[in-house]
Amino acid sequence: MAELKEVLVPDIGGDEVQVIEVCVAVGDEIAAEDSILTVESDKATMDIPAPFAGTVAELKVAVGDTIAEGKLIAMLNAASAAAPVEAPQAAAPAPAAPVVEAPVAPAAGGTQIIEVAVPDIGDAENVDIIEVLVSVGETIEADTGLITLETDKATMEVPAPSAGVVKELKVTVGDKVSQGSLVLMLEVGSVAPAATEQVATAPVEAPQAAAPATNTVEVKEVAVPDIGDAADVDVIEVLVAVGDVLEVDTGLITLETDKATMEVPAPFAGKLVSLTVNVGDKVSQGSIIATVETTSTAAPVAQASAPAPVASAPAPVAPAKAAPVPHHPSAGSQPKTGTVHASPAVRRLAREFGADLTLVKGTGRKGRILKEDVQAFIKYELSRPKASAATAVAGGAGGLNVIAAPKVDFSKFGEVEEIPLSRIQKISGPNLHRNWVTIPHVTQFDEADITELEAFRKEQNTLAAKKKADYKITPLVFMMKAVAKALAEFPVFNSSLSADGESLIQKKYFHIGVAVDTPNGLMVPVVRDVDKKGIVELSRELMDISVRARDGKLKSADMQGSCFTISSLGGIGGTAFTPIVNYPDVAILGVSKSEMKPKWNGSDFEPKLMLPLSLSYDHRVIDGAMAARFSVTLSSILSDIRTLIL
Repeated sequence: MAELKEVLVPDIGGDEVQVIEVCVAVGDEIAAEDSILTVESDKATMDIPAPFAGTVAELKVAVGDTIAEGKLIAMLNAASAAAPVEAPQAAAPAPAAPVVEAPVAPAAGGTQIIEVAVPDIGDAENVDIIEVLVSVGETIEADTGLITLETDKATMEVPAPSAGVVKELKVTVGDKVSQGSLVLMLEVGSVAPAATEQVATAPVEAPQAAAPATNTVEVKEVAVPDIGDAADVDVIEVLVAVGDVLEVDTGLITLETDKATMEVPAPFAGKLVSLTVNVGDKVSQGSIIATVETTSTAAPVAQASAPAPVASAPAPVAPAKAAPVPHHPSAGSQPKTGTVHASPAVRRLAREFGADLTLVKGTGRKGRILKEDVQAFIKYELSRPKASAATAVAGGAGGLNVIAAPKVDFSKFGEVEEIPLSRIQKISGPNLHRNWVTIPHVTQFDEADITELEAFRKEQNTLAAKKKADYKITPLVFMMKAVAKALAEFPVFNSSLSADGESLIQKKYFHIGVAVDTPNGLMVPVVRDVDKKGIVELSRELMDISVRARDGKLKSADMQGSCFTISSLGGIGGTAFTPIVNYPDVAILGVSKSEMKPKWNGSDFEPKLMLPLSLSYDHRVIDGAMAARFSVTLSSILSDIRTLIL
């Protein structure tokens, strides 16, 4: 039984106040002291709590209304005191329990084969399978990774919906799949025997069925799952708190790589015992982030009121869980809703720190914003890099003290349009600024005679076209080989300054970074072991990484480990420029557009194809004389490519 009761405004000091938030909705079940409204006077903001527990039947006010003490604000269906009297009636069918529940023990040997398909992976289609994580005959647990998919934004696993044995694989590495594509056939546990068999044996087995259930409590560790090749990934948000009761796939933390933002879900249900990470920490695959207390029941307790036909129904197969699809910043930020669920104390804290509560994700009941949510939001905003020169310089590391740039309202002078920076620009901007202000740059300008190189290159491309070869040789490939040879002759260019600035890290390998212009911004994939590869092999590899860079399919590992970087603007134009050293490299080569020039050969002028070179270097490591020698050596190698084989 329930009783409809009125909820009136309590004593609020005699003033009229304005409703700024309605914290509940019709149909909500609320407990005593749960907030119903948030009101604001000219002196304070406060919550109006529920005087008793119940279900919201009707709301009498809305946001913007003015109320005072004694005004009717809601009608609640409150549980009556007589309700407990009905409890004995619910237990009436108890005597039938031994007959219905006697055959709880499962039948031996019964199995069921289910199909496992690709779950919801957002709007991605024809996604590449880059790894198959299981094999036929393997016994797996629920949530075990089955395959790894790679989209143009992220890498993700498809988990097993339940435990079982892999009977047949329907996909292989290199296949393309979409939502609903069949992945494998999985043999899962059996269902209970038919109800008629259970009833026949019930009198014999009844004493066993009456035994109480055995609950096993176990504390399990939760680790970061496979997140591709990313390592030392920033934790930008903690979504739960110690003591929370978790469901399977409840988001625990949010990670941010240089390509995407993604959540780490709970692999099993239970109570959160501890958190081992905080916002700002860095984690990798396998890092322990939490411990969860789980409870498993060895033998379920018989339910007296359960009807007999249920015993013969097949065990339900858990639906496939959605793989974690990370939100990519290029999809745009979520719009502000204008609705904020927070207590006055939390609102006051947000005002003190200037935090916009519409941007804060609440982790409390019904999405209510807690104090910890505001603190985590503020800490994240303070810690993440800003793509602003002013914020990076003013009071920044290294003792720099530059005044902030003035704010300008450009719309006063004419029509404007605000275009957000791409994800790559937001990341590369602060890094380039750091490199420019912390590395003492000097640029050495030179030019190389590539007349014979170009003639040889065009000749080889003509032969390759006749053979219908799958490659095309570009001038950049010869530059990479020439740089690798020059680095071998001048090892100081193939080094990095140690973190303490007291020593050089000398590299014995020759990996060359190549700047690639993409629709989303500049990217620098790395070609490894250039000294060990031929012109044709490098041409194929350079073509492959350029296509993957423009398609957004590069992994973080593809852009790490460079010794030296080449930035070529030869296909666009210009005579010279000052490239910024790509830390931790100590030098970078800028290449401009080649031009035919008259050159004196001792007796007359002859036309030569000259290639402008701009060598920027870290003056802490390399002095001017060494840079000039390196530049002259590089120019001579390009002028006579026969020296590459010496």
